Amino acid sequence: MRILHTADWHLGKRLEKFSRFEEQIDVLNEICEIADQQNVDVVLIAGDLFDTFNPPTEAIELFYQSLRRLTKNGERAVVAIAGNHDSADRIAAPDPLARACGIILVGHPDTIVPKFRLETGLEVTQSDKGFIELKLPNYSQKLRLILTPYVNELRLRKALVTEDKETEFRTILSDRWHELADKYCDNKGVNILMTHLFFVKKGQAIDENQETEDEKSILYVGGAQAIYSENIPKKIQYVALGHLHRKQMIDEQPCPMMYSSSPLAYSFSEANQSKYVILIDAEPQKKVKIEEIALTKGRKLLRNTFSDIEKAVEWLYQHPNSLIELTIATPTYLTGIEKRQLLDAHDGIVSIIPKIVDIENENSSTSKKIDLNKDVDQLFLDFFQYKNEGQTPNQELIDLFKELQGL
Repeated sequence: MRILHTADWHLGKRLEKFSRFEEQIDVLNEICEIADQQNVDVVLIAGDLFDTFNPPTEAIELFYQSLRRLTKNGERAVVAIAGNHDSADRIAAPDPLARACGIILVGHPDTIVPKFRLETGLEVTQSDKGFIELKLPNYSQKLRLILTPYVNELRLRKALVTEDKETEFRTILSDRWHELADKYCDNKGVNILMTHLFFVKKGQAIDENQETEDEKSILYVGGAQAIYSENIPKKIQYVALGHLHRKQMIDEQPCPMMYSSSPLAYSFSEANQSKYVILIDAEPQKKVKIEEIALTKGRKLLRNTFSDIEKAVEWLYQHPNSLIELTIATPTYLTGIEKRQLLDAHDGIVSIIPKIVDIENENSSTSKKIDLNKDVDQLFLDFFQYKNEGQTPNQELIDLFKELQGL
């Protein structure tokens, strides 16, 4: 059977003043086309379906339109779990109606999905807390899915019974996964685990700079410590992960464990990243075959640093269909004219970051060098005079500035 793994759609997300909605329409259309072209039997969406607990109406409509299209009128199963950005109750609420279309939505880790059968032959044949067994059209083998949506801090506190929260959390999850695997995951079917948690290989160094600002791989994810790849039962053939936005293989033992990546770059810490969906070919008792399919839709996020305004403008013209974070390293204040030059050169500048640098032997007849050794009060006076043609601030402004410093 063919399984498509995607995650972290973050529908409704913006980047500062820029809406990403049109890009999300395009990339979800691309994912639907890939599912059709690759004759996918099941689509797994590993959490963070929306960007907020209360997403805008247009994001909700896009989500259900996309899922309905992915199901091919109930011929293809679509299984989605809640992530840390999602409201678990909101995800679970429409489940009875969704099931009639072949869509299974799981908001809570202890969800028991009711058994059902569609005219297409798609059927939930067994169900338990955090587990379903699917019979797919045209397949005699069953697909077993252990499903663990994001576990928030409140539920975690209720579950933990010892002071050693790190060990206890991993133990609770590992014990539950092993219990379900031992009970349901024999070698006559395909066995998959899908979760929205932070996974690492034990002992492997964590590079937090490679993750997004929103989903940074800190050791605590909503109060829950990282899960180790060794916590996965050996009967599992693939782990579909959501939460981190960069495509990565966490471990290949006891089975491949992958973050598929988000479909779009949502933070400048993802600048220049390629985005993917993961295609899995799976058979009982066999190692799964994995294909990483690159996504092409959406604007690239680019960041660059310049000390020369003209070179920055030239670079901006070379990258028209992108969103930009621009750092300007300069020994002087960035003038309004210079900022306007940059903004006129590109309609996708999200932010311009002035970086004041002290350049030795800088000679300029038109710009005043900034002395970074001055105290903050004198720097304020210098800046005010610079912006106001040499005029000094009155005492009222000076007193206000000092008041703000004390806040």
